[in-house]
Amino acid sequence: MTKHYTGLIERYRDRLPVSASTRIISIGEGNTPLIQLQNIPRLIHKEVDIYVKYEGLNPTGSFKDRGMTMAVTKAVEEGSQAIVCASTGNTSASAAAYAVRAGITAFVLIPEGKIAQGKLAQTLMYGAKIIQIKDNFDAGMKIVKEIIDHAPVTLVNSVNPYRIDGQKTAAFEIIDELGDAPDYHCLPVGNAGNITAYWKGYREYAADSGKLPAVASKAPVMCGYQAAGAAPFISGKMVDNPETVATAIRIGHPQSWDYAWAAQKQSGGWFDCFTDDKILAAQKMLASFEGIFCEPASAASLAGALNDIGSGKIPEGSKIVCTLTGNGLKDPDIAISQCAEDKPVVVEATLDAVKRAILEQM
Repeated sequence: MTKHYTGLIERYRDRLPVSASTRIISIGEGNTPLIQLQNIPRLIHKEVDIYVKYEGLNPTGSFKDRGMTMAVTKAVEEGSQAIVCASTGNTSASAAAYAVRAGITAFVLIPEGKIAQGKLAQTLMYGAKIIQIKDNFDAGMKIVKEIIDHAPVTLVNSVNPYRIDGQKTAAFEIIDELGDAPDYHCLPVGNAGNITAYWKGYREYAADSGKLPAVASKAPVMCGYQAAGAAPFISGKMVDNPETVATAIRIGHPQSWDYAWAAQKQSGGWFDCFTDDKILAAQKMLASFEGIFCEPASAASLAGALNDIGSGKIPEGSKIVCTLTGNGLKDPDIAISQCAEDKPVVVEATLDAVKRAILEQM
């Protein structure tokens, strides 16, 4: 029977470190929607084209699947029977899912009591071996970087270069759809693997590699945004006790620190940070006016774009892409708490009662 692969490795096989004999571990990731915002640009009265790359529609609901398909594929190719990661939630869910697909074991370290319920539920359902630590993500990351010297496991956090290779394909997809790179690319920044990967992808697609033709004519300005309580790129130094409601970027010691600074400097971009209130306002705005539901950390990209459009830092006439890293269903408690004033109306189960409720709210 002929085997068919629908994921990103098959699509971009000639630009990824795989061979014809490589067993691809895929769940159909990639090819996520690039959605042009229609209502928000009108609300802010600015002539800009804003697109969101909705990575929340990957198989486990986050961008992590792009890197994980590559990391697990290569781990299996190299004979590994187990993988390990530290996680704020999305990485653990993705690692667990791809391990199941490959028939190997996933060990995940997560901060006790500091993981969104949607992400914990996924990781449990996929059957990962979960180890909760009485500390934060950064402490877990330190441990997993050391554990690989003491146990037969492959590390699949973004320090794994194959993760970056997988994640760079999002930049390929954006260029394929737009016909060229955008002028600005706005991303939330936590561990900083994503801004590193996009920059790598844009540069590779705009350069003649010798055997592969250039596809894009340029690379965009890279703009990274953090939560105010977890903003090492703003302070210029690591943060020991990061705090933010945006759990996916609650990271004080980014592992791709040097690569992210390089992306910012080489592209002529910048870093900035926003309060939790501003991030949550952007999350609600995107859902209320565009029908797109992302997790809080994702909304940092839109908060940043809107701030910089408003200040003129991003000029009118620009084409902007904002990465939405995860699905809003990852953190339902935060979403529900934002809608306290929109509680469901309870009425009798009669035509008159329902009609009255509708007319009263029109």
